[in-house]
Amino acid sequence: MREFTVSELTSLIKNNLENAFPEIVVQGEASNCRPSSTGHLYFTLKDGGACISAVMFRNRYRSLSFDPKDGMLLRATGALSVYPLRGAYQIVCEEIEKCGAGDILALLEQRKRTLAGEGLFDDARKQRLPRFPETVGVVSSPTGAALRDILNILNRRAASVNVVILPCPVQGSEAAAIIARRIEQANFWNLADVLIVGRGGGSLEDLLPFSEEIVVRAVAGSRIPVVSAVGHEIDWALSDYAADLRAPTPSAAAELVSADCGAALTVIHGIMDGMYQSMTMRLDKTRLLVKPFSAEDMEYRFRAILEPRLARFDDAKDALIISLQNRIIDMRRKLELERRTLEAADPNSVLRRGFAVVTAADTGKFVRNASYAKKGDRLNIRFMDGQVKAVVE
Repeated sequence: MREFTVSELTSLIKNNLENAFPEIVVQGEASNCRPSSTGHLYFTLKDGGACISAVMFRNRYRSLSFDPKDGMLLRATGALSVYPLRGAYQIVCEEIEKCGAGDILALLEQRKRTLAGEGLFDDARKQRLPRFPETVGVVSSPTGAALRDILNILNRRAASVNVVILPCPVQGSEAAAIIARRIEQANFWNLADVLIVGRGGGSLEDLLPFSEEIVVRAVAGSRIPVVSAVGHEIDWALSDYAADLRAPTPSAAAELVSADCGAALTVIHGIMDGMYQSMTMRLDKTRLLVKPFSAEDMEYRFRAILEPRLARFDDAKDALIISLQNRIIDMRRKLELERRTLEAADPNSVLRRGFAVVTAADTGKFVRNASYAKKGDRLNIRFMDGQVKAVVE
């Protein structure tokens, strides 16, 4: 059996593959489109069962009438090529045509319309972010670069802020359910004042968990304000529309939820300086106003103002005392008169002077003169110290 070197085997595959497919037309859904710094366009074409890498070099890419985006259904014309350094094959595209929206993009558009119809994306239900949160929750991969960027920025801008990491996978079939569960747990235990939900950049498929209905509903139903930070500026997910605020990157999300302590201190110091200057100016003005007045002169002025008022106060006090004394004497005189009047009308007082009260024994009526009494009538005669019974003769 012949033995090949890696280069020999790769060269053999390259010659056979490129000669067998000098010109082909392939239709598929675009994914992971990323123009390079050199001007070339790299992307992937895929369908439900497979995917293939593709490249369109700068001279051809410039002549395109549109920018290929993730989710577009494309028809690419070109030839197969093998890149020996990576041992990978790809389509070198000469032409690219749009055929419509891909399956993923169409699915997302339909899901977006459905959820928007339920009001999950309405601005009226969005919450304002707290300006100075004490605790920031991060729902993301614990090993991802996005989390490191968030922690670095929070440590630089607001080192006193507590960070609660709610770990979850950010791609794959199980990611959406775990992301939604982390958001619900943060709300159930009230773990943070604001949540950052997101990940770093990736292809449309990589970002799909953040467009799953279960995640969108969890974001929309969160009582804790949510900042969606999925991918880079050109990336998007349905959680962006449901969140209270969308950040173009995870780093930007960290800046949005953390007020710059240095800037806040600068503002506070500016206010303090302004207050100090204002008070200093007022004090200087006051010193200028009081400078012509000596202590003796000020005392004389105050006495000139106060003494007439004190004299009036003393006169008023004396008049009030005299008025109250006269009032008391008058009231005592009236009280004595009323007392004597009451004593004169008091039956007991009359009895004490030797008079008696005569009543008929059988009726209890008062006998006020002799004509009321008849012979044989029984009478009760009440004195001050008791009563006697009598019969009229």
